[in-house]
Amino acid sequence: MTIKIQRLVNVAMVLLSWLTIPLLGSRNIKRFLPATVLILLVEILHARIGKKQRWWVFYNKPKSFLLGEFPFEIGPFLAISIWFLKWTYGNFKWFILLNGITNAIFAYPITYFARKFRYYTLVRFNNFQFFLYFFSKAFLLYGFQYLYEKKYSPKGKRKL
Repeated sequence: MTIKIQRLVNVAMVLLSWLTIPLLGSRNIKRFLPATVLILLVEILHARIGKKQRWWVFYNKPKSFLLGEFPFEIGPFLAISIWFLKWTYGNFKWFILLNGITNAIFAYPITYFARKFRYYTLVRFNNFQFFLYFFSKAFLLYGFQYLYEKKYSPKGKRKL
């Protein structure tokens, strides 16, 4: 994939993700944004470690964070995190199931096509490790939201 096409894919990925966020409604954005931002910061830190450890590599500009992981993080990762909390918060089983399915799709078919189109490839991670890398963050996201609700919501509960 050429750098121009990769940039176009990155911009489209971020814009399409962000276009869905207003559909959440301001109340849900305010409610779920703190946990989402916190898990986003954890993901950015983990991605920096992953790049240094060569868990994966982006074909074009392999040293560039802005063309590599960053669009995934501020685009789909952020939007999906907040949407999943909106849809499933209060039902941990559904939250984990939805995250598991989505992370499996990302770790297997999307990663396969990313390698095929020379966008990124896994180096020191296999697909299952890549799945676990993302899936583990689901527990952190839900846990952060639970603690946030417990501390800042009246009587520790909010109406869904």
